Amino acid sequence: MAPLEPWQKVLVDAEEFPLTVHGYLPCTDCHSGTQSSDKEIAHEGLVARPSDGAPNACSECHVDVASSYENSLHSTLRGYWTVLETRSVPENHAAIEQVIGNHCARCHTTCGDCHVSQPASVGGGFFDGHLFLRTPPMTRSCTACHGSRVGNEYLGLNEGYPGDVHFRQGRMSCMDCHKNHELHGDPALCTQCHINPEAAAMAPADHRYDGLQSPSCESCHADVTLGTSDNDMHSVHGADLACQVCHSITYTSCDGCHVAISEKTGNPYFQTEATYLTFQIGLNPERSYTRPYRYVTLRHVPATADGFSFYGENLLPNFNSLPTWVYTTPHNIQLRTPQAESCNSCHGNAALFLTPDKVDPVEVPANRPVIVPAVPSSIP
Repeated sequence: MAPLEPWQKVLVDAEEFPLTVHGYLPCTDCHSGTQSSDKEIAHEGLVARPSDGAPNACSECHVDVASSYENSLHSTLRGYWTVLETRSVPENHAAIEQVIGNHCARCHTTCGDCHVSQPASVGGGFFDGHLFLRTPPMTRSCTACHGSRVGNEYLGLNEGYPGDVHFRQGRMSCMDCHKNHELHGDPALCTQCHINPEAAAMAPADHRYDGLQSPSCESCHADVTLGTSDNDMHSVHGADLACQVCHSITYTSCDGCHVAISEKTGNPYFQTEATYLTFQIGLNPERSYTRPYRYVTLRHVPATADGFSFYGENLLPNFNSLPTWVYTTPHNIQLRTPQAESCNSCHGNAALFLTPDKVDPVEVPANRPVIVPAVPSSIP
């Protein structure tokens, strides 16, 4: 995504914005500062990002959404801590907090990053003259952050591989599957499925595969769940295979990420050793009632035991507590894929499965829960 010119980032549409709901509010209601025709006076005490923090300017009017959003993964980045707390120890948390503050917190997203401006992590700037958009624009909001993997896969930007069928043929945007209640962190209620006197809300999610699988492929493709599909393989494999095992194609993996602070600029940066295309089927490390699959697609993440060495020695002493090949749901779904051409395109095809020989020997202990011990046999 090309960066905006400085004037484009701050120019307010003086004709359209005053006619909107937010345009009837004085600027100072959200941005503080002082109402004045003098620029210097007007900008004293200005809050440039009024949707940062909690409570914030948005919570003044949007109480219900703002209160739930505080617990959303976009806001808390809890997934980072879930992983790092497992791999680290309490005495290292001060250093880990510094790492997250310098290198991860920029991915924290506020209301404004979705509804009025491009995310701060990609340079910011208004979508359209400070007009508030109910539905965030996919390529300037969603894939601006989730671009290197999800965006490239979904839009077909990995050279030689088509975009997701939902985009190519359905012209679906992210919001068609990821609804506002999910993005706002609205808690899922057990009573949505299990009708009983109790109506306690579930705890905030620890990671993106926590809790109910929503959205799920079966939400739209109900014939697969009901057994009325005209594809016999849907009945044969049932819940043994995640849908992506048969309907995904090659996607991106990365190796060896290290973070540091630049001596020249003082800015935080990261470097990865390699980025490459791959496709690996492995055992499901997140097996649950809503994700019962035995086999799922796995993506290699660039986590490494010494990745934070700039901030201290051995900050991740329990690194092997979690796999580096992780459960993934690639956004490059196709109706027909090479592994689904025939039974033996998958059965007996060792190239598709994460076996010990495909794992860095140093990482084998961490990945034992997902490594496939024996490739499914060929069908006679």
